[in-house]
Amino acid sequence: MTTITTGLTSHKLRTTSGVVADGKHQKDSNDMARLVNGKLQGHWRDATQRAGEFVRVASPFRDWVTADRAGRFPAEPGRYHLYVSLACPWAHRTLILRKLKQLEDVITVSVVDPVSGDDGWRFSDAPGCTPDALYGSSHLHQLYTRARADFTGLVTVPVLWDRRTETIVNNESPEIIRMLNSAFDAFTPVRADYYPEALRPEIDAINEFVYERINNGVYRCGFAGTQAVYDRAFDALFGALDEIEARLATSRFLVGNTLTEADWRLFPTLLRFDAVYYSLFRCNRHRMVDFPNLSSYLRDLYQRPGIAETVDFDHIKRHYFLSLRQLNPSGIVPNGPALDFDAPHDRGRFGPVQVAQRATSP
Repeated sequence: MTTITTGLTSHKLRTTSGVVADGKHQKDSNDMARLVNGKLQGHWRDATQRAGEFVRVASPFRDWVTADRAGRFPAEPGRYHLYVSLACPWAHRTLILRKLKQLEDVITVSVVDPVSGDDGWRFSDAPGCTPDALYGSSHLHQLYTRARADFTGLVTVPVLWDRRTETIVNNESPEIIRMLNSAFDAFTPVRADYYPEALRPEIDAINEFVYERINNGVYRCGFAGTQAVYDRAFDALFGALDEIEARLATSRFLVGNTLTEADWRLFPTLLRFDAVYYSLFRCNRHRMVDFPNLSSYLRDLYQRPGIAETVDFDHIKRHYFLSLRQLNPSGIVPNGPALDFDAPHDRGRFGPVQVAQRATSP
């Protein structure tokens, strides 16, 4: 049992012993191709099922962009490129940090088509999508084999690409957002720090709990292979949502009144909950709108400057309902639900938003 203390109150957040924290060994991914020695082979589900339970696999690309020039990947404007899906919650995190830190002119982006199949993510000129501006690839897996010809593993977004060495720096969203938070500070006027040193132990504990029980929890429900596995995942998910609902009754954000990366890691899952996870993944005890604190908190985050620009519900719904045919064989994309994230929220009752500031670039 992990005790996490905010400036206002303390809540005990139950974690499962032996859980691997997000950003350490678990690969975050949504829908993906599978490569074996550089060749498409099998299906991604073959590598993510164990005794009927959805299990994320390790990521092989774990390098870092650094603010100094001592490492292999120093921060430079125009050198790095993000490959993302607007549908994917893991990739969404990186777009949020890029927006918050005003790095749009520093790090370029390519957006894959929301509908993917056994060949994985593909490039297209459909609305909201971009071709691969660097190499003209038809599919994302071609970038993986360009980086490593004999690559074995899952082809996932987000991808942080280095133009200079023509390789993947990293494809773990929690690590990429840490880089965006601090490594490029020399090239942006924004001094906001979403992973301030004084709050890191609390942020890390929240992140682990939220990842295991909520971010990944919805997938454990959706891809459960047996009733018993589904029941465990369902209970863990809604038990966690109940705890976060209680936590948000006493503070504006997950770590007191300070807006941190922990909030931006939870936000994409909450945003997709009523439109996708409630129905398609059978996460249907309650909708997000049935949680007063969580739903108001969600609107508070959505209404932060620039965040709405990172959200595309057409991509989100078409991806899940058209790509995951094992869960939706008809391919029918639902028209609803009606969602209003611009509605007023009551989070201001806790006081103004606080964001830690870094005095100088690292």
